[in-house]
Amino acid sequence: MAIGWSKDGMVQEQIENSIDDAIALVRNKLHSNSQSLSFCEECDAPIPEARRRAIKGVRLCIECQKIQDKRNKY
Repeated sequence: MAIGWSKDGMVQEQIENSIDDAIALVRNKLHSNSQSLSFCEECDAPIPEARRRAIKGVRLCIECQKIQDKRNKY
């Protein structure tokens, strides 16, 4: 754990946020050449067109993405 002059946990939180941002960037690059799915690969729910246009190579619906993000965070 990082320590310093800042409040407890603030440096660690910044480190974790930087790592999360880097992971998101890599994931986006991995899927940028992929075609977005019309249906979630986890639950088969339809993925809205706006989401498919906004995130190239999207493979999960919003709810499944939230679950995956929580799993990856811890």
